[in-house]
Order: sequence, then C-alpha cells, then structure tokens
Amino acid sequence: MERAHKGQSLFEFPSDYTVIDIETNGLITGRCEIIEVSALKVRNELIVDGFSTLIKPTQSIGWFITRLTGITNEMVQNAPDIVSVMEDFYRFIGADILIGHNVNFDINFLYDNLYLHNGLILDNPFVDTLRLARKILPFLPNHKQTTVAQYYGITTDGAHRALRDCEICNECYLSIKRDFEIIRKSAEF
Repeated sequence: MERAHKGQSLFEFPSDYTVIDIETNGLITGRCEIIEVSALKVRNELIVDGFSTLIKPTQSIGWFITRLTGITNEMVQNAPDIVSVMEDFYRFIGADILIGHNVNFDINFLYDNLYLHNGLILDNPFVDTLRLARKILPFLPNHKQTTVAQYYGITTDGAHRALRDCEICNECYLSIKRDFEIIRKSAEF
C-alpha cells in the first residue's frame, strides 16, 4: 500500500508528544493484524493520559506471538474489533508528534488500518527512538529497545506488551534527550 500522506520522520526532541506501540500477530502489514495498541500522552515530559486495548483479530494468534507477548487467543476473544479501536485511537493521538521505538513498523500498521477500516489518514509527524539511539549511543552492541533501556538502567520487565513498551520507550526517550542536551551544551563551549 502506498502511504502518500504518511507523516514526516523528525530528528527532534519535543516535550509534548504521544508515545505509541502496537503488538501484532505477525510482521507483514496487509496480511497480519494488530492485536494490541497503546499510547501515552505526554505534556512537558510528564505522562498525562493513556490509551490501551487488546483487539480481536480475525486470524488466530500463533504460539510464537503468544510466547513473545503473553497475549493469547482467549485474551482477545471478547476484545473490541479494529474499526472501533482505530477510531478511538485516532481521536486520542490527535495531531501530536508520535514517538516510538522502530516506530516506522507501528506507523505503517496504524496508517494502513486507519485508512482501510476508517477512511482516516495518519499524517502525524513522528520521532523514532531507534534512530535517536543510533546517533547518540553508537557504541552500543545493538539498538534494540531492551538494550537501550538496560544501558540507562531502565527495567524491561513486562516488555512486549504495548503499554509497558510505551512506558519503556518514554523513559529511553527522556534519557536520550538528556544525553543529547549534554552533548549539545559541551559542543557550544
């Protein structure tokens, strides 16, 4: 699917934004489905609101995804469908800058589902903490969210659930932002 109106990727450090994360039953947009979506609204670097829900997929969740996320077919059996969730999610994020780790994956799934099911365009600009980490922390062995979190002493308990991943991502983002400020100030001298 062409995403002609997809938002722009930014290399910025806003103080007001919404952190997003999804869990899916596979990796291929258009074929796989979102099974959980979460978002944390942040103002002046403080979490002020949250959104999180499981989503009932049309396909079953495989053992690998259940093992990774802990999300079972039984857990999503009575969850809302994608149409109603995407409408609520879209209202929640508004026009905010979106932040996530490897966020292009999430943005593509969300863009496709919002357009397909609700006729809505996800054109919010976004900041990828993966991109920021690669630039600010080039010495790390990899830039997975768990690696970045461990570097900053952020616990990763409960990772691979959307809401917890939003919390971890936000803590990583704020830590990277602090390091960027230190680097910027030292370069000014």
